[in-house]
Amino acid sequence: MSGVLLAGGAVAALFASALSAQGVSPAPDAPSEKIQISVRTVNGSGCPQGTAAVAVAADNTAFTVTYSDYLAQVGPDSAPTDIRKNCQLNLGVHVPQGFTYAIAQVDYRGYGHLEKGAQGTEKASYYFQGSADTASRTHDFSGPYDDNWQTTDSTDYSALVWAPCGQDRNVNINTELRVSAGTSPTGSTSFMAMDSTDGGVNTIYHLAWKECSSSVQ
Repeated sequence: MSGVLLAGGAVAALFASALSAQGVSPAPDAPSEKIQISVRTVNGSGCPQGTAAVAVAADNTAFTVTYSDYLAQVGPDSAPTDIRKNCQLNLGVHVPQGFTYAIAQVDYRGYGHLEKGAQGTEKASYYFQGSADTASRTHDFSGPYDDNWQTTDSTDYSALVWAPCGQDRNVNINTELRVSAGTSPTGSTSFMAMDSTDGGVNTIYHLAWKECSSSVQ
């Protein structure tokens, strides 16, 4: 199999929480004042300390997360725990006064090598701090495969879940890569990596914006 594999479709809500969208009105553009996003905590075998970084787009329409040591694999030189790698990011998000945001789409990118009969999985879940609900999306890959991969999680504008106005809520992002040998040849190696051969951006989180009414600020 060659080329970039795209997997997309509507998700009921990237953040399926009970947060209310009341008190907001559509804003066609992102705020001009720079938003601030910081990595509060990083945990997981897929993102050892110092191997994950966050950057905000200059126009505030997205932020990116890059990884430098995120790889799951199975094979003769692999440890039993290498078949699954995960990363849990807790991001502190501060937005300009008078605005709220939602994550409208997420593009994941990586490289995979799966022998015939092997299986790979990329999974992600998202939730705001204080929310008891988590929405997740899973994408499966089958060997033979040896190329870049890309998946897209998206939701319709009318179904977006917005952060509460006037409050800074951390965003929790959990991702996972998993590889199974399946019926692949004995002694062969298969892997899934959250990076790409050309060093491009790994994950892009696209933001939608609304203005908050003065009564809820």
